[in-house]
Amino acid sequence: MTRAELAKPSRKQRVRTLWISDVHLGTRDCQAEHLSQFLKGYHADRIYLVGDIIDGWKMRGGMFWPQAHTNVIRRLLTMSKRGTEVIYVTGNHDEFLRRYSKLILGNIQLVDEAVHVTADGRKLLVIHGDQFDVITRYHRWLAFLGDSAYEFTLTLNRWLNHWRARYGYGYWSLSAYLKHKVKTAVNFISDFEEAIAHECVKRGLDGVVCGHIHHAEIRQVGEVEYLNCGDWVESCTALIEHWDGTIELYRLADAQAREAQLKLDLQKVTQPG
Repeated sequence: MTRAELAKPSRKQRVRTLWISDVHLGTRDCQAEHLSQFLKGYHADRIYLVGDIIDGWKMRGGMFWPQAHTNVIRRLLTMSKRGTEVIYVTGNHDEFLRRYSKLILGNIQLVDEAVHVTADGRKLLVIHGDQFDVITRYHRWLAFLGDSAYEFTLTLNRWLNHWRARYGYGYWSLSAYLKHKVKTAVNFISDFEEAIAHECVKRGLDGVVCGHIHHAEIRQVGEVEYLNCGDWVESCTALIEHWDGTIELYRLADAQAREAQLKLDLQKVTQPG
């Protein structure tokens, strides 16, 4: 790689579709700055907001809405103004919007679910996923209790990443790490994936794009392609459909690692001798 290539400014990448979920605007743990930066890097024909974009649960107990959260909304509105179709799929934390389902405002649609057809013809159910979470549906008090414990973990996560950033380290999610290690969390994720995949089989669909459980993944569940776009609270992830229909899982941590390597390569090129 030449010095000119390394120094060349990056342009927006043109993609067919973006999916993001579980942003939780209105909470202290929302990674709004990272999300705004991610959105700036892409021009998409369509973007799906796959639920829990605004956290109505937290906003009942008091407002927390810094400028960074407004910037995310402004970025999405700008994308819409420039021709991107924005489809807002409601979730459980923004369930107050479900009474307005099927609302259309210019390039912005509000729906409870959608079916997306990829460039290579696959039909994917796009749904937040809380409908397939037994705790959320039938034991709301447990959901709120679990939300409080989860918030404590996120507080630890916030402080950990504050100090990591000060010492030059990239973003790392403690809460996402614990999900991979705690057996009950692993079993819950597996049950959720199986339930939502079964629904796709019933409907004759090829796959599903969802959120809700804050666990980004692309994998095959039986006959169904399961794609979870993750979140912008813990892991900072998204799904990207390219023009040939392939879908990529974006992870902020991986992007930061690539940027750090690029800086090292640039330093080597620019050093004399």
